[in-house]
Amino acid sequence: MTSQPAPHTASSMSTSMDEALLRSLTPSVLAVLVRRGADFAAAEDAVQDALLEAVRVWPADPPRDAKGWLVTVAWRRFLDAARSDSARRRREDRTEEEPPPGPAPSVDDTLQLYFLCAHPSLTPSSAVALTLRAVGGLTTRQIAQAYLVPEATMAQRISRAKRTVSKVRLDQPGDVATVLRVLYLVFNEGYSGDVDLAAEAIRLTRQLAAQVDHPEVAGLLALMLLHHARRAARTAPDGSLVPLAEQDRGRWDTRAIAEGVGILQAALARDRLGEYQAQAAIAALHADAPTADETDWVQIVEWYDELAALTDSPVVRLNRAVAIGEADGPRAGLAALAALDDSLPRHTAVAAYLHERDGDLTTAARLYAEAAHKAPTLAERDHLTHRAARLNTHRDR
Repeated sequence: MTSQPAPHTASSMSTSMDEALLRSLTPSVLAVLVRRGADFAAAEDAVQDALLEAVRVWPADPPRDAKGWLVTVAWRRFLDAARSDSARRRREDRTEEEPPPGPAPSVDDTLQLYFLCAHPSLTPSSAVALTLRAVGGLTTRQIAQAYLVPEATMAQRISRAKRTVSKVRLDQPGDVATVLRVLYLVFNEGYSGDVDLAAEAIRLTRQLAAQVDHPEVAGLLALMLLHHARRAARTAPDGSLVPLAEQDRGRWDTRAIAEGVGILQAALARDRLGEYQAQAAIAALHADAPTADETDWVQIVEWYDELAALTDSPVVRLNRAVAIGEADGPRAGLAALAALDDSLPRHTAVAAYLHERDGDLTTAARLYAEAAHKAPTLAERDHLTHRAARLNTHRDR
């Protein structure tokens, strides 16, 4: 159940507070409209209109019941739109009576809204966009900027997604695993435009964790916190990548690490292991090491074994080869790597690293240069090119 916000005064409601409050209330308000009978697309449009009205009105006249205010305004906007469209006469008849203004209903369908926005009928990119819009409360422009596409393109994507799920009932069973995959996709986009998608993914996952008692939701939240804690140390002042082993651990966010570890320990204690908990356990072992040399690679390999059994993912086995190379030596890592398809993303970069660790600088330099040509980002390409050049210089001395 969503708690009612405390009364606000005009002087106390800053723009940032308004935005945070509005975005936190968006999914529950939208769910109320859908529960009352509005189709998803029309309800979402009405909620967006209500949010714009709140931005205009609240600084001078903040409501005592923010959610109730938004529900009332959004419902009126929905009714106005329904009555003005003759093609929607049947729906107008169904929603003729307007509920009186008052406190918002105590039933919270936010969890069902998560399920709806991650519906199996949607493509991953559409599910991400709809989740950010309907659950996250972001504008179409913000989402477009974050994904570096024109606003019109993102508007079409969101519109198609809304039409796709408009006939899905809010009370139908949903799949938590699908929702978690969508949130993890959001998190991995990081930061772009004026929206910090990693922070937004953490916020939405916290919100989901408050709605459903599921160890994998906790596992994903822990994983996000532990990865996000290293964010400040991942790049140098010039924007170049800093590998984990070379990061300044004094720049890691110890509070986020402590929170992530606490959440993970509580989830693992329930003995219902899932892939996000296993990934978080690996991240926690990295975070726990005072220096890179003190990393418990043996235990990390054990967790990769668990993760591989859960997912049978080639990418997991690739990362496991790196861990084996650290725990048992580079030749053991190369042996594990040899069992994998060399067309895997980052396979060449991993081979280069393990050959470097084994002292074969000529092969390592050649593979780093080859990996640079395959790199998906400019920053990664520059990093791999630099490593190849460094080894060539060292070898020629």
